Amino acid sequence: MYNLKIISSTVRPGRKGPMVAAWITELAKQNGNFNVELLDLGEIKLPMMDEPNHPVMRKYQHEHTKWWSAKIDEADAFIFVTAEYDYNYPAPLRNALEYLSQEWGYKPAAIVSYGGVSAGTRAANALKADLSTLRMVPLTEAVNFPFFQQNINDENKFVTNEISYKAAQNMLKQLVRWTKGLKAIKEDKG
Repeated sequence: MYNLKIISSTVRPGRKGPMVAAWITELAKQNGNFNVELLDLGEIKLPMMDEPNHPVMRKYQHEHTKWWSAKIDEADAFIFVTAEYDYNYPAPLRNALEYLSQEWGYKPAAIVSYGGVSAGTRAANALKADLSTLRMVPLTEAVNFPFFQQNINDENKFVTNEISYKAAQNMLKQLVRWTKGLKAIKEDKG
């Protein structure tokens, strides 16, 4: 079993990201290849980067950074659940990424995005570029929800269609494959 961390990126009051994150978390658990942990940045509440040393040094001073480092270090793979704010992914996710350096490396990253007409794809593309600079491998396979408010029913539950379900299953299948391959690369310290 691989350790999968699902990171929910939104923090503002009234956010809907946790609904999307709960949906993909449940599917990832059903996959059977992962020990799944949901990390909700809205609950974690990392302050703006406040470490005096560059993250590459791993000389963390604050307990919240040490905790975050341990959580990310133990991961073998990630799924980022992101909204699109002003054509980009939310600032709290950027902050969470920049807290660390080496902990992210040589791990695959899938993205579930949501938004209006673009389905969060502009945010996902910006995120992919940043993930690759941290030595992560962003997957091509993704799940995107256009006009995602339509996926919230009258009981305030997030519901999806067969297309989204199949996209998620394909993404998880590829995430397993990339996790296997990158684990060998990560363990090769040469």
